[in-house]
Amino acid sequence: MPVPMITAVELAIVDRLKRGLGKMVTSVDTYGGEFDDENLADVIRRFPAAWTTFGGAGKPKPVDTSREKWHTPATFVVMVGTRSVRSEAASRQGGPSAREIGTNLLIYGVRRLLIQQDLALPIKEFAPGTIRTLFNTRLQREAFSVFALEFHTEWVEKALPARSFPQPVDQADIDPNDPTSGLDTVFAAYGGQLDPASPVWDSMTLNYYLDPTKVTRAPDKPDAQDIMGMQSATGAGNES
Repeated sequence: MPVPMITAVELAIVDRLKRGLGKMVTSVDTYGGEFDDENLADVIRRFPAAWTTFGGAGKPKPVDTSREKWHTPATFVVMVGTRSVRSEAASRQGGPSAREIGTNLLIYGVRRLLIQQDLALPIKEFAPGTIRTLFNTRLQREAFSVFALEFHTEWVEKALPARSFPQPVDQADIDPNDPTSGLDTVFAAYGGQLDPASPVWDSMTLNYYLDPTKVTRAPDKPDAQDIMGMQSATGAGNES
């Protein structure tokens, strides 16, 4: 089932970090407001962990003067969190035990795995952004730290022609390797207005006139004619 680009990128980040970080974390998920939850203590007990979320999009710029396609800059955020029963410093720097993963190491791991990656999606390779401290404190007897890492990318959005609606999606045009391909099926699925499908171009006829005035006098009687098909052109050269 096709998904919006934002969703495709979020899920691809989760998949890559799960595979790349391995046992450095207990889980990698899309963010669901865990740090706003009243059960923050339960969330901390599952550290070390990572989350990703969409951070927003910047002002799009047209690809060319036709303004049919737009470069859309976007930011995604990965949050990493660790805890320590010893100190705030240990929650960041880690400890002698392999289980004491500090946020500093997770920051390195996440940036190493994501910078300059396109996640096999039609997006620009990730560029690193700012790193911000979200938490660096204690809760009861445990110290914990959480950092937010920004990654910047962009993709191309296609615009509809003026005063038009989407057309029905031909299943043959859906790219199985692109999770966003065929997303316009959503309009038909939810009863949205559609325009009739554009006619399929399968051939083109070129008429030639030795006398230019014949174009208006007898347009159906060209002096020569070429019929060009989709796969190949046939020069009939039929004289009338």
